[in-house]
Amino acid sequence: METLQKNKFDALTGMRAIAAIMVFVYHNRKYWRNDLPFEVMRFISEWHIGVTVFFVLSGFLLAYRYEEKPLESKKSYLKYILLRIARIFPLYWILLSAYFLDTPYSKNVDTYFLQYSLFYSLFEKYSVSGIVQAWSLTVEFFFYLLAPLLFLLLKKSWKYCVLFLIGFFLLGWGIGYGLHEYNGKSKGFLYPLEFMIGSTFFGRSLEFFFGMLLAYLMKRERGIQFLKTLKRSTLTGGISMMILTIAIAFFARNNFVHGVERWEGRVIHEFLLPVAIVIFFWGLMSEKTWISKILSTRFFVLLGNASFVFYLIHLSYFNMKLKSYLYLPDNNFVLLWICSIIIYLLIEKPLYEGCRKLIAKI
Repeated sequence: METLQKNKFDALTGMRAIAAIMVFVYHNRKYWRNDLPFEVMRFISEWHIGVTVFFVLSGFLLAYRYEEKPLESKKSYLKYILLRIARIFPLYWILLSAYFLDTPYSKNVDTYFLQYSLFYSLFEKYSVSGIVQAWSLTVEFFFYLLAPLLFLLLKKSWKYCVLFLIGFFLLGWGIGYGLHEYNGKSKGFLYPLEFMIGSTFFGRSLEFFFGMLLAYLMKRERGIQFLKTLKRSTLTGGISMMILTIAIAFFARNNFVHGVERWEGRVIHEFLLPVAIVIFFWGLMSEKTWISKILSTRFFVLLGNASFVFYLIHLSYFNMKLKSYLYLPDNNFVLLWICSIIIYLLIEKPLYEGCRKLIAKI
């Protein structure tokens, strides 16, 4: 644990950059379809798992930092939620406002409330509108709301936590199916089932759960003892992630259709892949390897800190606007990272620090 205390999760911060790069490659894979072998393209088509890495990491970090402490009082929970809002909404609102004000890009879009509230991604009809990739922020925020309760249940028994998540899944399924059957004009609110499973917290909650489970184990002596029985965790977890990604790709009909669209691929994605990610994370924190050393460098930590900005601008409005002025052969990969670092240092970080100081006074 001495290594863990020393690096303060720096390697995990650097891993955020790797996850963001995976999502960038996944979204730009069409540009290489004629240049890369079929097998490679099919593998890259599953790099949406970068989002899974983010979800597992969020589950771990929030559980490790907060546990169930926000439930100690209404004030504690209020400050906790306000901090979470300050973490994701200000930058998103700035980018979304720029999108709406630029009417050539946002013409015929009138879902202002749904977009600003992030509710849009609960509707299949609107899920690819606005800042498209922000659907994952809705998933994250649902987790933020429930995280303290989930950790409290996890402390009592992992079974309670899993049963709650199963019940939550059935609730979402029931609401979506019920509204569709009742009206038929629900605009895909939590419907169809495939959409709810792949794009909402109701279907993606296990990814956060496994991250929370790692935090739970690390908070307890018996848990640490168990984790220490895992040998060469970085190598084992990393290879397992790669093998499971290939296994998911195996169920894809072609190199542009996701393997998770088949139930076999979805089972691997939700039940096995997060376990491999958790093992890899433990390795990054507990082992001195060349991977952890690289990810802990100032360069990768900076990229990791700027990865939220990169995720929000690498696709949709900002990227399209950037391409209208300058389009480089690397699909603006380097330029987008430069923009991300600048926005992080000049806008995102000062905004969050300012909000944090105001919230602390409550």
